[in-house]
Amino acid sequence: MSSPPAVRSPMASPRSFLWTRRIFLTLLTGFVLVPVYVMISSSLKPLADVTGRFRWLPSSLTIRPYIDIWSTVPLARYFVNSLIVAGAATVCSVVIAVFSAYAVSRYQFRGKRVFTVTVLSTQMFPGILFLLPLFLLYVNIGNATGIALFGSRGGLILTYLTFSLPFSIWMLIGYFDSVPRDLDEAALVDGCGPLGALFRIVVPAAIPGIVAVAVYAFMTAWGEVLFASVMTNDTTRTLAVGLQGYSTLNDVYWNQIMAASLVVSVPVVAGFLLLQRYLVAGLTAGAVK
Repeated sequence: MSSPPAVRSPMASPRSFLWTRRIFLTLLTGFVLVPVYVMISSSLKPLADVTGRFRWLPSSLTIRPYIDIWSTVPLARYFVNSLIVAGAATVCSVVIAVFSAYAVSRYQFRGKRVFTVTVLSTQMFPGILFLLPLFLLYVNIGNATGIALFGSRGGLILTYLTFSLPFSIWMLIGYFDSVPRDLDEAALVDGCGPLGALFRIVVPAAIPGIVAVAVYAFMTAWGEVLFASVMTNDTTRTLAVGLQGYSTLNDVYWNQIMAASLVVSVPVVAGFLLLQRYLVAGLTAGAVK
């Protein structure tokens, strides 16, 4: 006995919409994966094959570019510089943003509204407007005090803080506002001070938001090119600028550029995959009270 035909729910989406969505998602997936495939395949080709006519299926594969990238340019030194600068900028952004956002979220003080508006307004200006003022400021501080900010990792860390801190503070303010104040009051009744309530109650409840801030600060510092190309020298150069070393006056090592780009992307991709659920929760929960 044949079963009756399935009846579509009146709330179900039209078939035309379903097929349109499938086609769009397929095209979008191809748009994302094709460049990744080109990078991977080019990084496994000899240089002559990369500079010649492009082939979707490589005629020969080699891992030599992944070995040569470490000797063509001092990639290991650039890697260490990027880790130090991005890691320090991330830690400083998280620590300062936690204390600043907690003060704005939990306390009333004169100039609170001006402070929050100023923090938000800094996101309106492009970073290139701050390049020359920061350059002149670092040079003058170095001449006056002997503290070498220009061309040092410390100066680059301070530079990245000027970009990551405003967004970090603004996002954590919204997230801390979503944490009930009754938890703070209960902690104070139990004998905790303001810092105790912050670290024992608010921070554990705001872990997704803090992780989102940390990922944002790290990615901002890891892939920044403009300020790193001006504020660093041969010793303190970061990965984003060091990749230019594979392009010389005589040749461009495209296979090594592709291999180095994939190696550089590993920490960011791995961190994003590991912290993805915290990142999504942190970006969305703070907007809903």
